[in-house]
Amino acid sequence: MIPLVFVHGLMGGSAQWQGQVGRFDGHEGIALDLPGFGANAHMEPVASIAAFADWALAELSARGVTRFDLLGHSMGGMVAQEMVLRAPARVARLVLYGTGATGILPGRFETIAASKKRARADGAAATARRISATWFLKNENSAAFEGCAAIAQLASVEAIQAGLDAMSAWNGAHQLARIEAQTLVVWGDRDRTYPWAQTHDLWQSIAGAQLAVIPGCAHALHLEKPDLFNAVLDDFLTQ
Repeated sequence: MIPLVFVHGLMGGSAQWQGQVGRFDGHEGIALDLPGFGANAHMEPVASIAAFADWALAELSARGVTRFDLLGHSMGGMVAQEMVLRAPARVARLVLYGTGATGILPGRFETIAASKKRARADGAAATARRISATWFLKNENSAAFEGCAAIAQLASVEAIQAGLDAMSAWNGAHQLARIEAQTLVVWGDRDRTYPWAQTHDLWQSIAGAQLAVIPGCAHALHLEKPDLFNAVLDDFLTQ
């Protein structure tokens, strides 16, 4: 079996995939930390989705990983779309989770511009906690919130701003028809970051894409309902 690569979103990190890495028979789990985030928070922030994709592909090559299944969450889903378009022969299966093809995020809980302004005013730690709370149905009262917020708080204001700029400048809608990998689109039906319209476009525009909608979850459904998320993912990987 080939590895399963996890690409996190804005203010995410490899540590958030502890409930998934190693849980799928025959699949080694590889969770990346993008530059500026998680264990790579010390690295220079990256200013575009394309640059994130190039970095991720180069990092996997450096680790000797030539072919893999790929899961991208949120901003990481945008990165994953760029990765599969840049190196289609390397990606066997693609999971686009809680993400979309339009980086300006219409329908988001607040605009990208508002997030940038508040990040400058409030600082990195407060911004990390405020935004990560929106990823859960019960906000700060979710059992997984504190662990997720701790990962988010590793990012600097500069990395947060760079990530938001990268997202807002990116639009991959015109490229969806070029994706040939077997694809699963996953969405929580109470997601405050990516509304249904984004999910629907991915599902309908990628040839043969499958769709899984998880009820009663927001943006971080792999942390809210990990058993159900893992079951859906395992079913897709073993088809």
